[in-house]
Amino acid sequence: MTMGNLRDLKVLIRGAGEMASGVAHVLRTSGLKVAMTEVDAPLAIRRSVSFCECVWEGSCMVEGVTAKEVEKWEDFDAVIDRGEVPVIVDPELRSLGGWKPDVLIDATLAKRSMGLKSELAPLVIALGSGFLAPEDADIVVETNRGHDLGRLIRQGAAAPNTGVPGMIAGFSHERVVYAPCRGTLKSLKSIGDLVEAGEPIAVLGDATIASPLKGVLRGLMRDGARVREGLKIADVDPRGEVDYCRTISEKARGLGTNVLWAIVSTVNSPNEAPDG
Repeated sequence: MTMGNLRDLKVLIRGAGEMASGVAHVLRTSGLKVAMTEVDAPLAIRRSVSFCECVWEGSCMVEGVTAKEVEKWEDFDAVIDRGEVPVIVDPELRSLGGWKPDVLIDATLAKRSMGLKSELAPLVIALGSGFLAPEDADIVVETNRGHDLGRLIRQGAAAPNTGVPGMIAGFSHERVVYAPCRGTLKSLKSIGDLVEAGEPIAVLGDATIASPLKGVLRGLMRDGARVREGLKIADVDPRGEVDYCRTISEKARGLGTNVLWAIVSTVNSPNEAPDG
């Protein structure tokens, strides 16, 4: 991988949810040229810190960085030149052939490859389980919380996903709300609202969804979303800090920093960079 100024690098990120947005924010504010792809009806929980919201709203902002939905990859450069992040509905990565990014990042956390291969770009990075380096990606980034969070893996795979939500103020599974059935969600609250344990926050079909504990509603599926049974639809933060709802989490920011490290280490020492 040979190139000049790091700021000239073009980075395409597959996915624009919470973790992908943390990565995009770090790279964009570090001066790299970042574009993102998404599905046509993204279902983010932490919508206030996810660039995929611009697919619904046309544009959105996360910590001072604006994302703008575009219809074609030819619009990427104009949006980037304005200091913004273009987001296109393109889960199949058709934009790859036209824009030709230097770095391709799969940040969908889908736990499966979905056709990702290391030859798709000069540098391919994948977040989380379901990928094998160097076949699927040049670098796999560990996403499980704990000692190895953010580790750069150039040979092998990340640890299997645990399915256990992160611990916040002593609560893990208890703070997350899952859909009891399939249907269309009707929101009764908004992200950032303070709620009591047992207080209704949404309606799904004939079921009233209650907050599992006292805190602040950190994440909530958008009103009108069609969800399947078992899908995560809300997240209550027992710390009660409203500002945390609108700022990037320590995990997402840390993953973004380590992805930047992966890019810098590969560009500067392409033949010598060890596992992180």
